[in-house]
Amino acid sequence: MTASSHPTWPEPFDVAVIGGGPAGATVAHEIALQGKRVALLERGGRIKPCGGAIPPRLIRDFDIPEHLLVAKATSARIFSPSNRSVDMPIEGGFVGMVDRDTFDEWLRNRAAEAGAVRVTAVFDRIDREDGDLLSVRYRPARSEDEATLKARFVVGADGANSTVARQELRSGARAKHVFAYHEIIESPPSSDAFDGNRCDIYYQGELSPDFYAWVFPHGRTASIGVGSANKGFSLRNAVEQLRASTGLSDCTTVRVEGAPIPLKPMKKWDNGKDVIVVGDASGIVAPASGEGIYYAMLGGRYTAEAVLSYLTSGKSRDLAKARKRFMRQNGLVFWILGVMQYFWYSSDKRRERFVTMCADPDVQRLTWEAYMNKKLVFANPLGHIKIFFKDLGHLLGIGRAK
Repeated sequence: MTASSHPTWPEPFDVAVIGGGPAGATVAHEIALQGKRVALLERGGRIKPCGGAIPPRLIRDFDIPEHLLVAKATSARIFSPSNRSVDMPIEGGFVGMVDRDTFDEWLRNRAAEAGAVRVTAVFDRIDREDGDLLSVRYRPARSEDEATLKARFVVGADGANSTVARQELRSGARAKHVFAYHEIIESPPSSDAFDGNRCDIYYQGELSPDFYAWVFPHGRTASIGVGSANKGFSLRNAVEQLRASTGLSDCTTVRVEGAPIPLKPMKKWDNGKDVIVVGDASGIVAPASGEGIYYAMLGGRYTAEAVLSYLTSGKSRDLAKARKRFMRQNGLVFWILGVMQYFWYSSDKRRERFVTMCADPDVQRLTWEAYMNKKLVFANPLGHIKIFFKDLGHLLGIGRAK
């Protein structure tokens, strides 16, 4: 169904999804496929700052068509504080790159084709005044008038500063974030400084005191960005510095974007009766890397299944299954990445050791296998023991530089 501006709804929806990014669009699509009436509210006109990297597993699991990939990165190059670089080629795989404006819109259109009703609007609040139905208040696009739709259930997929989470969940107002900023530029010709098939990542305190900076290829464009939780740190100045040092200052800037990125998953996603949050609203962005698209869509799928079960059973434990299932599959990975970010990103001395460690072929192989398949690789226990002792050596400062 097509997007609506200010309609009159003849009957209540089963589910109203607030936010049309990868998480919200996935929830709307999968619930609509089961014949439920779904409204998908999306404010429109905003593109989230994002490197746009997606793993092959996402492409497979969510039937993403090839034409949405604007580039396939087959290697990464990471830079230490001393500007020493380490190449990390991807053997037998790639990192898919997407433009979020095109990718997110395709996901929303797919949800609409499954039966979801798109509503271009700004969400305001949820009122409870009609028995078991929720009144979702919103302002339609290009209008200051308030409109209302009724729904049995609401899914909040409205980003890191989720209005739904702040209103409906106690922990929603206390979430901590990293702020990300990037500039989309027209890609220059390929050179040693910029390669359209390579992701460049900078672990340098002058570019980010607690995260990293990046240059990611997007075909005809590229994303140059940085993240930090340090409120006094100038992200714009860091990007300007990175562009200057990589010879990208003269490239035409297409657009600039900024937004918060959550630091860790919330302990509770639902209120036990009629609201659940997912995606950035629930904090499911990978620590250390900031990767969120795959986890948003996986969380969206699990949330859709939990909501469908709850609409049938009315049992609150069915809602809790979304988070339990997600954390059972990804909790250990998130914990490991969180420890890694806390330790290795804390000083340039440690960043230097981290980049040295990443030069190890075993580390590279297991890193890419885990990324592409989205699971820890335990098929080679001796390899993991070997890497553990190498990592311990670098942690203690006794690893050999290369």
